[in-house]
Amino acid sequence: MTTSWGWLGSSFIVIALAAFTGSFLAAVPPFNHTFVPPLGMSAGQAVRLLADGICLLMIWRLATRAKGALHDSSKGSPFMRAIVLPAALLLIVIGTQQAYEAHWVPVLGSPRLPLYHWIMASLLIGSAMWLTVAGARHAGALRRTLVRTPRKRDGHATARQTSPSGTALATSSPPQDEGVPTTLGRYQIVRELGRGSMGVVYLGKDPRLQRLVAMKTLRFRDFDEAEAAQQSRERFFREAGITGRLSHPHIITIYDADEQNGLGYIAMEYLEGTLLSYHCRKPTLLPAVQVLQIMADVADALDYAHGRDVVHRDIKPDNIMLAKPQLVKVMDFGIAKTPGNPATHAPMMLGTPRYMSPEQVAGQEVDHRSDIFSLGVILFELLTGEKPFEADHMAALVARITKAAHPPLLKYRRDLPPRAQSIVDRALQKDTQNRYRHAGDMAADLREVAKALAR
Repeated sequence: MTTSWGWLGSSFIVIALAAFTGSFLAAVPPFNHTFVPPLGMSAGQAVRLLADGICLLMIWRLATRAKGALHDSSKGSPFMRAIVLPAALLLIVIGTQQAYEAHWVPVLGSPRLPLYHWIMASLLIGSAMWLTVAGARHAGALRRTLVRTPRKRDGHATARQTSPSGTALATSSPPQDEGVPTTLGRYQIVRELGRGSMGVVYLGKDPRLQRLVAMKTLRFRDFDEAEAAQQSRERFFREAGITGRLSHPHIITIYDADEQNGLGYIAMEYLEGTLLSYHCRKPTLLPAVQVLQIMADVADALDYAHGRDVVHRDIKPDNIMLAKPQLVKVMDFGIAKTPGNPATHAPMMLGTPRYMSPEQVAGQEVDHRSDIFSLGVILFELLTGEKPFEADHMAALVARITKAAHPPLLKYRRDLPPRAQSIVDRALQKDTQNRYRHAGDMAADLREVAKALAR
């Protein structure tokens, strides 16, 4: 999910309004001349102290939300996530000291008392030590971020919507460029196809079978943390292992996976086409019949995976490719849930929040019906160009997914039959018991509506 920072502006507006209002009211004569006995100070002083408190609380709120908005995969994010809270606390302690000494409350004691100095000194030292330790622990991450040099960008560097790589590519910070390898295992590297936040996809050739392949790579030492590198290695090869065991016309085929000099690679079938996300925008929407047929194929692929105890958990338009001619392929089983893998049962949020089910976005246990909810989100988006659940920040998005009803499909597409809305409504039920029991059942309904529309 692309991080939205729109809340920054509103937060700064609140801080500015609080500071201005406090200063303005404190200067108004009635406030200056009104005494507040319980506080032992004038109303003007009380208002100014309250305004300062609101500003300091908003600084802490900004820090906590900024930490949540910084993704670990972003450049320099581990360092920033580590220092943002202690830095905010240090700033708040200093601000509190200044505000209290300017507008101290008599009933709480004078700022000249030794106890006050001991308390403030302890808070300053504690927050400064927290900031120092956090910065020192993540200094390596900052150093690696600063020494990385920009690479040359070519025509494929930011390909996302039309990448012929056979895998979804992000357009965020690029990995460190250490040159294009000539071979990976037995595969000859022909050229680079696309580049994402941590990995590169190459066009390769299998000399034994004279077959072109897409080579998805991940350089594990590009990660700032050793633990993150190990988790990424496990997830990378888990994707290869899970997908390699699945053989279905609408699931991408994996040929091989290995590691060479710290560079992991997966050899998969080479496809030319577009990611389904390209067709989620109003200018590039596909005909309704084609959308229903595509989603039926995707549902069939997931029904096959579910029958083998594999739950994808990250079904989204960027993980579905519409290859030529009109061949649909589901990709990226990197966080799929399988029965024998403890790592896939971790109580944490995995996936892309806008396409998650209510149980998944809440960090609860999920089963195959979570993928069905994600199918409903994608179907709604492909038909309307709108997202059924949208918000400016994570907390609001979670609330909408778990509690708010999605907009009626026919509000945007009055040309569609009520049966189409019924499919979306059933897939997007909050209660798993009310959703489709199997993705195959949803596929059958989709094909029936597509057949009726095609007449």
